[in-house]
Amino acid sequence: MLVTKEFSFDAAHRLTDYHGKCEHLHGHTYKLHVTVEGKIKKNGLVIDFLDLKKHVNEKVLNKLDHSYLNDFFKNPSAENITKWIWNQIKDMKKFNVKLYEIVLWENPTSFVTYRGK
Repeated sequence: MLVTKEFSFDAAHRLTDYHGKCEHLHGHTYKLHVTVEGKIKKNGLVIDFLDLKKHVNEKVLNKLDHSYLNDFFKNPSAENITKWIWNQIKDMKKFNVKLYEIVLWENPTSFVTYRGK
């Protein structure tokens, strides 16, 4: 079964190795979906949403929210940010689930989907 939690964070960046409007400083309100896969446990849950929220907040949002993403990434494209988020939260053993998918929106119509290597 798949379980998804939605998050959001605000951050600024400028794209390097890019020529166009996005090479200039600008910001986004990012929307993030984190999906895990697992079996329903005795308590009726695959994962407690509060546990997933705490994990993502500690590993990702506490670092990226209201930040300048170029301080973390050479080129903070949505693709690079999504791979980084995956690597930060992929260890889900303590919850007995597997990270299945991450979807990161830069705006309501543009997003990246990543399912690991």
